[in-house]
Parts: sequence; C-alpha cells; structure tokens
Amino acid sequence: MKTIEPNIVKEGKAVFSAQDQTFMLRAIKLAEKGHFTTSPNPNVGCVLVDYQKGVGVIIGEGYHQKAGCAHAEINALISANNDYPTQIRGCTAYVTLEPCSHFGRTPPCSKAFIEAGIGHVIIAMVDPDSRVSGNGINMMLKAGIKVQTGLLEESAKKLNISYIYNRVNKRPYIRCKLASSLDGKTAMASGESQWITSKEARQDVQRLRAQSCAIITGADSVIYDNAKMNVRWSELGEINKSYPVETLRQPLRVVIDSQCRLTPELVLFKQTSPVLIIRGDETNKANSQLENVLVWPHFVKVVNIQKIKNNEGKLKIDLNKLVSFLAKQGLNDILIESGAKLCGAFVEQNLVNEFILYQAPKFMGGDGKNLLNMPGLTKLQEAKALSVSDIRMVGEDIRITSQFTNIK
Repeated sequence: MKTIEPNIVKEGKAVFSAQDQTFMLRAIKLAEKGHFTTSPNPNVGCVLVDYQKGVGVIIGEGYHQKAGCAHAEINALISANNDYPTQIRGCTAYVTLEPCSHFGRTPPCSKAFIEAGIGHVIIAMVDPDSRVSGNGINMMLKAGIKVQTGLLEESAKKLNISYIYNRVNKRPYIRCKLASSLDGKTAMASGESQWITSKEARQDVQRLRAQSCAIITGADSVIYDNAKMNVRWSELGEINKSYPVETLRQPLRVVIDSQCRLTPELVLFKQTSPVLIIRGDETNKANSQLENVLVWPHFVKVVNIQKIKNNEGKLKIDLNKLVSFLAKQGLNDILIESGAKLCGAFVEQNLVNEFILYQAPKFMGGDGKNLLNMPGLTKLQEAKALSVSDIRMVGEDIRITSQFTNIK
C-alpha cells in the first residue's frame, strides 16, 4: 500500500466533526442498498455536501447498484449536476471506500472528482485492491484536493467483509450453512429432511444465497433433493420490495460431481443461471450425459480439478485447488450448502471462515444424520474451535453465526 500524504491527518489521527459523522452514516446507508446486487464489486455509497457558513447541505448522493454500472461517486455527481450544478465545485464528498484510480468497466472515480472540482474528500476506508490502494488518494492529493481517511472505518469494513478478505488473502470468504435439530441432526435415518426449520429460516437462507457470488453443493444433495440451488425472489420477504426480480443477481451454482451422476432432467438445469460442474482430473468427460445437451440459457461448464487422498485414504476433489480456481473467477463470497461429508471436508481443511447454523426446536433421535462428518479426530484438542458472533431468533428457530478461530 502506498503511503498517504501526512498533511491529511492531525497528530496522527484525522479530526472529524459531528456533521462529518452524520454524512458518512448516510453514505453507509446508501451503500447497504447494493448488498444483493453489486458483487463481485464492493458496496459503496457517496454523499456530496455543500457547506454554507459552516452548515452542510446534501446536494447529491448515490450508491453502486450493480457490477458494470456507474460507481457511487458518479451517481452522486449525476444527482448533484441535475439539481445543484453550480454548487459542486469546492464541495465535500463523503465516500465509504477510496475512489478508484484505474480503468475497469468504468472510468476512474478519482479523476471524475478532480474534473468536477471537488474540494474535499472524506473516505471511510482505503481500498485493499492493489490496483487502487492509495493510488486514488494520491491522485486527488496531487490535484490539490484535501483528503481525509478513517471516518467510521469499522462500519465501512462490515459492508464489504468478503470483498476485503478476497483482496487481502487472494481467496473467497466462505460461509457454511447447515440446519439441524437441537440434538444436532440434519435428517432422519431415512434421509427425510424437509422441513427441519421454519419458513422464516428458509427465507433467511434465500438472503444468504442472494448476497453470495456462488453456492457450492455436492451431487448427492442435488440428486436426492432435486434441488434448484437458486435465489427465489418470492421468498426474500421484505427485501423483494427494494429489489425488483429483474435486478437480483443469481449466484453461480457449483456442483461437485466427480462420478458424473448428474443428468439433464434434474430441476437444477431448468433455471437460467449458470452451473459449474466440478469433476476429478481423471474423469472422462465423454461419459457424462450432460455433454452437448445443455445450451444457453441452461449454461453448463465442466472443470476438472485434481484429486487427493483424504484422511480415510479415499481420493476426493482437492478443495484447496477448487477454492483457488474459484478465486481466479473473481468470486468474493461463497456459500456452502451441502451434506455432512462435503461440509465436513471443507471445515477439516480449514477453508471455512464463517459457520451459520439454524437450529429447530425439536429432537430427531439418535438414528438421525449428524451435522458434520469429520473422521479422524480422536482428541479434544483437535476439535475445530469457533467464536460466536451472533445469536438470534429467526421465526421459531435459533440462528447461530460463528467464525473459526484458526482462520485468518
């Protein structure tokens, strides 16, 4: 990260007023509006303020709505230009993330601020993306714009946990979602599992899917449940009032199918969002019933990933290589929805950052299927430790959110 010019801070810390706090809070609220549509881009909000005799008045605001569309800063400038064009020059911009400095699918926002004559930019956090980090700030400083950083930084970071994690660690932020009874069972011995949890909990899962770039599952789950693995707009509750069905982004559906068991008639392939099928590197693709059968909009891509031996000596997909492959596809945020074996394998290999468990107030008995399958653990000190960050009721169920303490 490039060093930020020292003239933007005072005594080591930037000094902000109550008005600064108010306007940055507004920018954060705006950024939250893109929560289900911007990925893999970050959620960003921007507020433009004209100060007259020490009192700030909002003259424009905007947020990043969707990858490939205008950034928050540009939308704010458009808003101000429509209503207060003469007040843009010299005004103060409050932005939740450092304005970009490079050409991607849109022009650099730092340059747009310079050309608009913005006089002062207050930024919540520096962008961890190596293409931007410090560059946007230095570009504006050289143009004579006063720049300050760090206002409500922690709140801004919460907006983009997955984006930040991906840029820093070069791998996606992975959540694992499971539902169980109070005695830790995910299905009856027969395999029956619909429905352990309440309608409200299932709606909450739809929101988890909607914020994810990709969902990973196994062939067993898809075949047994004939699962769609998509976001169902009608089940998003209050959210669908803010997001018309055509604006919601469907996540990539990733299915691990090393034995080529998926067939074209599955409902998974009746949806218009793409499917990525993962097979072992020794798999003969010609054996698959899917080859040359499904075409757009039923788009299917097959990728072979190397296999390695697990703790039981069985050859399984190398999940580390799979995660690395998905990171290269620009996926920040991945949700695992699968059975005990696959979820257990991800946890066993320390690939899960966050665990979300929905517990229904019922007992399913000792013959039911267990939550996770992680063979080979023989000592308590080998147990995977978690730190609980949130516990709340969702309908009649308990939702527990926790992070694995050994994952950076």
